[in-house]
Amino acid sequence: MGWKPAQAWTSQEAVGGYRHFRLVMQGGRGKERWVELEAVLDAGTRRRIAWRDLCNREQWSSGWQQIPTEETVETSTPERIETDADPSSHSKAKASQ
Repeated sequence: MGWKPAQAWTSQEAVGGYRHFRLVMQGGRGKERWVELEAVLDAGTRRRIAWRDLCNREQWSSGWQQIPTEETVETSTPERIETDADPSSHSKAKASQ
């Protein structure tokens, strides 16, 4: 029976700015086993990881896991709160009604 690691991996910490990786190559024997992973969003970002490190759940999870929302980048613009520069304009508007 051959050695078949998962095809998709999620790093617990950003690696080269990325968290989701796919398996590209694998090699070695016994304690010298390794995998080469490629960032899903950038094929130029590759890392060779020792199999023992990949099995450490504090560093890696098999499959593509959801990244917690507190780590995502805020892309929406904050709401703009409009205020009157002249506070007396409120009383003037009420007086004209």
